[in-house]
Amino acid sequence: MKWALYDRLRAATAAGASVALITRLTDGEQSLSDGSSCHGPLALSAEQQAGVQRMLVGGRSGVLPGSEGVFVRAYARAPRLIVVGAAHISQFLAPMAMLAGFDVTVIDPRKAFASQSRFEGVKLVDAWPDEALQELKLDATSAIVTLTHDPKLDDPALIAALGSPAFYIGALGSTRTHAKRIARLTEAGLGDKVSRIHAPVGLDLGGRAPREIAVSILAEVIQVRYRGPNAQ
Repeated sequence: MKWALYDRLRAATAAGASVALITRLTDGEQSLSDGSSCHGPLALSAEQQAGVQRMLVGGRSGVLPGSEGVFVRAYARAPRLIVVGAAHISQFLAPMAMLAGFDVTVIDPRKAFASQSRFEGVKLVDAWPDEALQELKLDATSAIVTLTHDPKLDDPALIAALGSPAFYIGALGSTRTHAKRIARLTEAGLGDKVSRIHAPVGLDLGGRAPREIAVSILAEVIQVRYRGPNAQ
């Protein structure tokens, strides 16, 4: 491995970021990918880069599917679930996701909601969502779910998420609520990205209780993590 790549890999892992080392076995040429961009002399096609991202999101190492002789070594942190809104659903979703192996953070500037008495053992951030997400540095192993029903909180979070390589973006709300959300985000210049949002959030399991909605959200996040955004 060349020193420049080694230094970049060491810096990424030291910062807790997820990165993949891609090696062409025939000549040892290498590059690094964070799931959205590639650095190094080994050039990847858009299809190969998408394949690397899927492997990185799933924390899987091995031969790149469809690219014989190209090996991917994933240095992936635990997948992150970032929940915007310390809502009732969040109180069930956060511990469920932690049991499933996710590194969970709940963001809500309303300190009365984002309290340890309501979220025991969960990482809480009481900053505004856009500021918090900038500080958290979203990567390809990040999933973001907005649950506040308040555009003043949800929209800035979605704008930040849509500008990131996060593998999952979900938003609570009815089809009608989401249509209004799409209109606002399109007006903000994100019309080409809004299709990334899973809304209404979660798999349609039929449940309507907060704990059941939490199960459906976590199930969809896990499904997308392993099967991709268009999984059925």
